[in-house]
Amino acid sequence: MKLIFTNVCRKIKLFHLLMALCFLGITASAQETTGDSVFVPSGKLWGLVYGDFAYKAKADSLNRGGQNQYTGIRQNQNMFQYRRIYLGYDYKISQKFSAEFLLASEENSTTTATTTSVTSGDLLSDNKISMFVKLANIKWNNIIPGGNLSLGQVYTPSAVLTSEVLWDYRCIERTVSDIRRTPVYDMGARLNGRFYSTDATKLGYNFMVANGTASKPENDGFKWLYGDLYAKVFDRRLVLDIYADYTKINWTPSWHHDRSMLKGIIAYTTPKFTLGTEAFINRLMGDNIATKFNDKNDTLTTKSSAISLFSRGRIYRSILGYFIRFDYYNPSANNNNSIYKKYTPITPTYDPNTMEQFFTAGIDYSPMNKIHIMPNVWYNAYNNAGPIQLKNGYDLVYRLSLYYVYGK
Repeated sequence: MKLIFTNVCRKIKLFHLLMALCFLGITASAQETTGDSVFVPSGKLWGLVYGDFAYKAKADSLNRGGQNQYTGIRQNQNMFQYRRIYLGYDYKISQKFSAEFLLASEENSTTTATTTSVTSGDLLSDNKISMFVKLANIKWNNIIPGGNLSLGQVYTPSAVLTSEVLWDYRCIERTVSDIRRTPVYDMGARLNGRFYSTDATKLGYNFMVANGTASKPENDGFKWLYGDLYAKVFDRRLVLDIYADYTKINWTPSWHHDRSMLKGIIAYTTPKFTLGTEAFINRLMGDNIATKFNDKNDTLTTKSSAISLFSRGRIYRSILGYFIRFDYYNPSANNNNSIYKKYTPITPTYDPNTMEQFFTAGIDYSPMNKIHIMPNVWYNAYNNAGPIQLKNGYDLVYRLSLYYVYGK
């Protein structure tokens, strides 16, 4: 009996020892010692919301504008609407690794010319607002000196400067290239970092290979290649950026259909104001089905260009600010209206029949940090560029926009 009792005691002691070792192992894996400091994994839940009370004072009679947010909404329509809702979680796994997850609900990505009612957000089959996975990735910090590798669904090099830093009013409107649906997030691998960095100067890069389908699954065998180089000089106030992307869209012996964009940014930014311009040239080979007067078709290359001029700044401390922007978009550099009687685009956001001019301006009232109330005007004009003479028109919307961030 004594022998049995002794064996049981030994087993209990052994069990306690194993549990202690496991606890120490978990604790050691959960903390990293770097010099005199101890790293403790941590996460942060955060979100943002923006929306408006909007009144559409004028509607284009031909419902042009493709996927613009007010195309197809009838004149004199008023609406309370959410245009973006985020719920995100960022987690620092270790000194080397971090993870990012983001659920999003955004304005519809497509509209139709017959739309007569208000639609807002990613909608379910019963027209209720839903959310989708926008970001889900892990980042390996300093995988090479000064460089970070991100794997999964991440922001693309197209979004790094324009959407997040310089224009800084995505809550009012997408950037000029984002309006044409150049992907700002995608599934793939991104390497970003710096060549050189001081307090006054930073030279950096962003490269990525991805599906090109944003949050949707891959649907072909082609990949998007993204590249971006930037410089911040003169105390990081002057920003210079050059971006390019390329992808095959359809590729058969009889039809070569691809896309290649070149985009540049020049901006001067201080804590009190920012003044900048963004411009792109996008070449869509084999994207324009052009019909001759004898009804025979040619497949043309669409050569589009756009320029955006923007400014934002402070009027009174951090309480009152302003923003203003003008875009000019021309998709018709390769049109020949003396030969062709009709153009049919393959990519709907690059319709060769219509030139557009966009304007927005407003006041940014911030009663406290991370809460913004912004009366503003949204205007988009449409001018004929194709062989069929169409009436010029425009969409005009007056808005009171609300934007707030929580958790970070």
